[in-house]
Amino acid sequence: MTLLDKDGVRLAVDGAVATVTLDRPAKRNAQTFAMWRALAEAGRLLPGEVRVVVLRGEGRSFSAGLDRQAFTPEGFEGEPSFIDLARSSDAEVDAAIAGYQEAFTWWRRNDVVSVAAVQGHAVGAGFQLALACDLRVCADDAQFAMRETSLGLIPDLTGTHPLVSLVGYARALEICVTGRSVHAEEAERIGLANLVVPRAELEAATADLTAALLAAPRDAVVETKALLRGAVERTYDEQRAAEREAQARRLRDLAGIGE
Repeated sequence: MTLLDKDGVRLAVDGAVATVTLDRPAKRNAQTFAMWRALAEAGRLLPGEVRVVVLRGEGRSFSAGLDRQAFTPEGFEGEPSFIDLARSSDAEVDAAIAGYQEAFTWWRRNDVVSVAAVQGHAVGAGFQLALACDLRVCADDAQFAMRETSLGLIPDLTGTHPLVSLVGYARALEICVTGRSVHAEEAERIGLANLVVPRAELEAATADLTAALLAAPRDAVVETKALLRGAVERTYDEQRAAEREAQARRLRDLAGIGE
C-alpha cells in the first residue's frame, strides 16, 4: 500500500514494514527542500502497526547529497535561497534549519527500528540521512562522505551526534573536516555499517535483517531501544536503575498485571 508518492519520496507499507524510497535516480537522489518536507510527512503518516522502516534509494546511489541547485543564487523555484536565509534574523535561520531537520529526526523514535540500505554514494545530506537511521546495511560499493565543511558550511542535518557516537570524536572530526570518502569496508570496520554485502545482495540482506528485527515481541524491542538510546546521557548507576524500571514494566506486562 502506497501512502505517499511526491517530490522524490515514496512511502509504501506492507504490514509491520514500511519502505521509504528516495526516488530521483536521474539526480542520484540529490535532495531538495521539497524532499525534506515529504520525508517529514512520511514519518507523520506511518501507521501504528509499523515496526521497521527501511530507507532506500532508487538507482545507482543512495543519495548524492543536497541538489547543487540549492547553492545557486536563485536556489529552488518558490523556495528561499541560501542568500535569502543568510539575510534573515537569527530566529528565522534557526526556524528554517529546524524545519529541514524534521526530515532527519523521526527515524530514531522508539516505536520503530529504522534501517538504511545504502548503495553507491551517500554524501553530505545523504550521509546524514543514513546516520539518522538506527542501522545501516551497505552494498560493497557504498561511499560515505561529509562534504559540508569543504563548502564552508557545517553538517547541520542531525548527523554529528550519531557520527560521534558511532566512530568517536577524533574519527568524526577527521571525516568531516577532510571530506574524504569512507568506503564500505572501512565503514564496517569503524562501526558506521552494521553489515556490508555484495551490491546484488543488498535487498535480500536488508529483508533478512528486517525479519530478524520483527522476531522479538514489539514491546520488548521498544523498551530496549529506549534503554540503549538513553544510555549515553545516563551514568552507570542511572542506567542500572533504568534497566530495573524497564524490566519491571515488562514483567508486569507479561504477567498481565496493570500498573
